[in-house]
Amino acid sequence: MPYLGSEDTVRELRRALSNPNIQSDQLRYRNTILKVIRAMSQGVDVSGLFSEMVKACATVDIVQKKLVYVFLCSYATLNPELSLLVINTLRKDCQDPNPMVRSLALRNMTNLRLPSLVEYVEQPLTAALRDRAACVRRVAVLGWAKLHNLQPNSEIDAAVVNELYSLLRDPDPVVMVNCLRALEEILKEEGGVAINKPITHHLLNRLKDCDVWGQCEVLRILQRYQPQSEDELFNILSLLDASLVSPHPPVMAATLSLFLSLCSGLPAVSLAALERVRGPLLAACGSTSREMRFTALCHIQLLLRSLPGLMGAHYKRFFCGYAEPAYIKQRKMQVLVELVNDENVAMLLDELKGYCTDVNTDTAQAAITAIGRIGRSYSDSCLQILTGLLALKQDHITSAVVQTMRDLVWVCPQCSDTVCLALEGCEETLQDSQGRQALLWLLGVYGERVSSAPYTLEVFIDGVRCEASLGVKMELLTTTMRLFLCRPAETQDMLGRLLHYCIEEETDMCVRDQALLYYRVLHRGIGETRKVLQGRRSDPSLGVLIGRPAEPISQWARSFNTLEPLRQGTIEMESASRGSPEHVTFEPKTNTDLSDTLSCSQVEKVHSDSDSASRRTDSCADVLASSVAVALSLSLFPALSPEEFEHLWLQRQDLHSKQGAEKMVEEEDYVCLEASFQSTAIPHCSPQSLQAGLQLVNIQTLAFTPPHTLPWRVYLYTHAQHGHSGDAPRSTLILGELLHTGEENNRAGAKKGMCDGDVGVEGMQAERVREGVQTTDDGLSGKESVRKEEEVKVTLKQQPRDDQALKGFLSILKTVLHTLSSERN
Repeated sequence: MPYLGSEDTVRELRRALSNPNIQSDQLRYRNTILKVIRAMSQGVDVSGLFSEMVKACATVDIVQKKLVYVFLCSYATLNPELSLLVINTLRKDCQDPNPMVRSLALRNMTNLRLPSLVEYVEQPLTAALRDRAACVRRVAVLGWAKLHNLQPNSEIDAAVVNELYSLLRDPDPVVMVNCLRALEEILKEEGGVAINKPITHHLLNRLKDCDVWGQCEVLRILQRYQPQSEDELFNILSLLDASLVSPHPPVMAATLSLFLSLCSGLPAVSLAALERVRGPLLAACGSTSREMRFTALCHIQLLLRSLPGLMGAHYKRFFCGYAEPAYIKQRKMQVLVELVNDENVAMLLDELKGYCTDVNTDTAQAAITAIGRIGRSYSDSCLQILTGLLALKQDHITSAVVQTMRDLVWVCPQCSDTVCLALEGCEETLQDSQGRQALLWLLGVYGERVSSAPYTLEVFIDGVRCEASLGVKMELLTTTMRLFLCRPAETQDMLGRLLHYCIEEETDMCVRDQALLYYRVLHRGIGETRKVLQGRRSDPSLGVLIGRPAEPISQWARSFNTLEPLRQGTIEMESASRGSPEHVTFEPKTNTDLSDTLSCSQVEKVHSDSDSASRRTDSCADVLASSVAVALSLSLFPALSPEEFEHLWLQRQDLHSKQGAEKMVEEEDYVCLEASFQSTAIPHCSPQSLQAGLQLVNIQTLAFTPPHTLPWRVYLYTHAQHGHSGDAPRSTLILGELLHTGEENNRAGAKKGMCDGDVGVEGMQAERVREGVQTTDDGLSGKESVRKEEEVKVTLKQQPRDDQALKGFLSILKTVLHTLSSERN
């Protein structure tokens, strides 16, 4: 057919459809209808042919019927009145002896989606639910769901719902699954299909007859059912055992999700299920489908959160292939970081080193970031690789290496000397703003160790007028100010030029306001300037975390087999997109007044109901909290380095051991206090939650062990200050240790007290009271009828001595820890 415009095309097709000669020739008539469908698919508006196509549906040719029905369903909403002409033909076809014609007529009758036709459709759909042919019943079941979707506010017919429930026992598995889907749609406002014990066991027994997606649908709906007994639970798990190792990844994932839902109170069974799906997940990672590989990798990352060693022996399966897309390579590198241990670290680093020169810049930078994450545990080997990559003099590689080094020294300050040596000459290669920001931050924090730092800054300052990145300008201001504090003679002139430009010529208000702030701070003197700018150089509390602590399965079980794992993990690869590390880490305000929120006399006491002795567990805190509340404030400044903390702690530890472990160490300017309290969750709290909770009240954690390890320790410090009546505020340094050894029924009878004239606590005693664990006899439940209460020992060391501040700090510390414990419970 020659090329015609849309109007000419419709006119030509109408003439052909109305031609008696073409209508008498079945093949030519079908080809003409095919031309109409082809024009419709090409975007031509052929709705004007609706009446001609209605006439064409009255035929015994099934192929022609399908073509006409495609047209009618597409344009029925534009011609609702003419669509009534089709109903008689469709209702007639619903009684055709051929089941294919009946199913085709039912499907298209519901696909017209016209509310005015509902009354004509209900009777054929009701009759089709009892049709002899399974293909007709399949269409009829879904047809009721379409009708309900067409009129969602209409009243639900109870007879239809009962009929659909009865069809759950249909011999055809597709009809059964379609009934589940239809009931889910119709009963959406009531929570979906109701699942009871008979329906559950029937669906489980028929599971093997369904196709892959039918099994997934059944397994998803079965998550609502809660077994009535433990025997029933294990019977269900036995029926699902074969599906757990299914060769079809969707079925395996749906079965594991159901396992985790049913076994939420049986962690041992859940862990065994995770072990069993290791093989199918590894097989899915080798699938020919890229989408399947990516999904499997995302779900493996989820499983590694609870079982870090699940894939440890199969780390070679996660090596990247040359032809794999970048998003799969980056996910594999994230998994490899989780699998690092002493045995395979050399091979994994060698493999990641090869990815650093990938032609795809995103993949190369992701590999460098992965090496940096491994460097938190194996810093020497990783720094050697990163330093070698700087010699390549490639822009994107140098930028990623500098950003990785910045993040590495933030958590591993012992790497700073090597990083400072490697920074020489990096500015010549850096082109992107993120890399330059990282370099400037390193020069500002460790500028006294980099000999060429002033000359590097001078190059940046000379080109500040041409600088397009606001982040670089603001980082340049901070770096120049910091370097001025440690090398004033070399930096004074360039600092003046930079401040003059930013205040007088800069158009961006953020940069101008920051320059004005620094200018006014300088007017207050060097001492005030140091307080503002010389903050922490690193966060060593993060450095003690080797790998990711194991998480309970319940924290991620609900997101398994959903789209959530596909969205997770991208944040881990975005560390290079931020500015200074301290801008991301939580920085509480200094000198926060806690008197309005935390009172020393308002400490919640936690008692155990085991015996009267346990009521004396918090005797030390009770006495301290009974004193009059004072206006207490805590501060993190001046910051205390790990070396200074260790020196002070060990120095006082030696003094304590010399005078005897059961005596309170008393000096005019020093005091040591020990106390204990019961907690069910603090030793198992995640380090991130514990650190965030303490930082909210300006208590800094310097180091802590991962959860579920014994002995469990946390070291912390703060500067406490409160106002005495008529006196100026006095600041005191408090060092602290939280200790949990895991020993049961071990009473500590050591007496502690402060017997220093004005304020004292005599006869303070802490006792460990642990409740026994009583296991049930209900088979393999694995549940504890009584939860353990675990003792956490608190050791505080203060200098100079201030009893009021020490009492208030202990009250605040216990309040925060009890709050974290109650939230976890």
